[in-house]
Amino acid sequence: MKTHISLNVKNVSESVEFYKKMFGIEPLKLKSDYAKFDVPNPPLNLTMNQINFERGGSLSHLGLQVETTAEVLEMGKRWQEQGLMTLEEMQTDCCYALQNKIWVADPDGNRWEVFFVLGNTEDKDIVASACCAPTPTQINLMREKTVCSN
Repeated sequence: MKTHISLNVKNVSESVEFYKKMFGIEPLKLKSDYAKFDVPNPPLNLTMNQINFERGGSLSHLGLQVETTAEVLEMGKRWQEQGLMTLEEMQTDCCYALQNKIWVADPDGNRWEVFFVLGNTEDKDIVASACCAPTPTQINLMREKTVCSN
């Protein structure tokens, strides 16, 4: 079994460059208005369709759950080496779980996290809303830094 995610993107070329860096692989299929990545680990069929749209669809964020904090840090380091702007959140209580995570955002603002769950915090009296993704302001700062550093 493999997960399939299809994203609407404003510019396939920009998105392909981002995802090549994020996943460390080349697209399996590339057209002027379409791209497909066949990611081996985690098993993922990611496609992109170039469509005109306004920012802010119904997607909250996407994630890659890994088995250790070392894997989180390794992925974050690889993303930074590829020139992607990251946002690190360690020991963060989110979605009723204590987590270590690192975020990136693609050219269309789709937020991805790589994360490791340290433990369950369901019994704590914590409000989990809005903690599970960087705010639009944080994403804009990440994107501005990426543009400035290129």
